[in-house]
Amino acid sequence: MRSIWNGAISFGLVSIPIKLVNATENHSISFRQIHKADGGRIRYKKVCELDGEEVATPEIGKAYEDADGSMIPITDDDLAALPLPTAKTIEIVAFVPADSIDPLQMDTAYYLSAAGVPAAKPYTLLREALKRSQKVAVAKFALRGRERLGMLRVVEDVIAMHGLLWPDEIRAPEGVAPETDVTVREAELDLADALMDTLGSVDLDSLHDDYRVAVEEMIAAKAEGAPAPVLEPAAGGGGKVLDLMAALENSVRAAKEGRAEGDEVAEVTRLPAKKTAKRAASKKTAATPAAKKTASKSASKTAAKSATKSTTKTAAKTAAKTASKSASKTASKTASGGRKRASA
Repeated sequence: MRSIWNGAISFGLVSIPIKLVNATENHSISFRQIHKADGGRIRYKKVCELDGEEVATPEIGKAYEDADGSMIPITDDDLAALPLPTAKTIEIVAFVPADSIDPLQMDTAYYLSAAGVPAAKPYTLLREALKRSQKVAVAKFALRGRERLGMLRVVEDVIAMHGLLWPDEIRAPEGVAPETDVTVREAELDLADALMDTLGSVDLDSLHDDYRVAVEEMIAAKAEGAPAPVLEPAAGGGGKVLDLMAALENSVRAAKEGRAEGDEVAEVTRLPAKKTAKRAASKKTAATPAAKKTASKSASKTAAKSATKSTTKTAAKTAAKTASKSASKTASKTASGGRKRASA
C-alpha cells in the first residue's frame, strides 16, 4: 500500500519513524454529468472572475478571504514555516481507556507502518505496551494543511490511527429528540428485549452493499442493451405503526413460530435495505439461548398445569373406586350377619 504521509511517532523521548497508509477504501460507484440531449460530458472550467480567462492548475494558489472580502494570499512556504511541532510528528499526549472516546469523534482510519529496520524495535514496544495497558493513545498530528487529533490502537499486529474530530466540531443534539412526553411501559420494554434476543446477533463480515450490487447489475444490463432489472415491491411494511404492542407481539410470535418449525440456525448473508419487513421472518429459525429459556419456561408451566389436572382427575377416580369398594364390603358384612341371626 502506498503511503500518504511520512513522519514519526513521538512517544516521550522515543521517536518511531513511520509511514501513514489509508486503512479504508471507497467502493461507491461514481457517475459523470452529461448533456441529456446528446450524451456529451459536462466539464467545469476554472475561470478568473477578473479577466474571464481559464486558469491552469499550476497557476492557481490559495488565499484567505477576510471579513471585508479582500483576499490574503497564503503560500505553501508560509504554511511550512509555521512553528508547529506536529508538522512531521504524531505527538502522543495521553493514554486513556478506549470507551472514553466518543464514537461521534471518529473520522478516517489509517495504518501506521514502521519505516525501516531501526523503527521495528520501538514500533513493537509501543504496540505491545498498548496491548498490555488495554488503553488507546491520544495524539496530535498535522495532515493536509491542518492539525488534527488522532487515536492510536492495535489492530492484529499493526498500530492503527483513527483521526478524531476536535470536541468543538461535534454539534450538540439540540432539537433532535422527540419533544412530546412519551411513557414506555415495562411490558413494551420486555417485548422489545424478547425481540432483540430472538433476532440475535450478526456477523458483520456477512453484510454486503446491496445497493452497489444492484447498481452494477443495472449498468451491466444497460451496457448489453437488456432491460434493467425491476425491483419487486417488498411485502408489507412501510406503513405507520398504529399499535406498538401488537407490532412487537407479532414480531416475537413470528420468530417463535419459526423456531417451532425447526431448530436450524439461519446464516445471515444479506440484509437488503428495502426489505426490513422481512427481517424478522428471515430470523425465524435463529433460536437464541434467551428465547429457548423463555420457551422452556412456557412449556414447564403448561406441563405443570396439565399434570395438576391429570392428578386431580386421577385422585377423584381413585377416591370413587375406594368408596365403592368400602360400600360393597360393608353391605356384604351386613347381609352375612343377617343370615347368621336368621339361622340361629
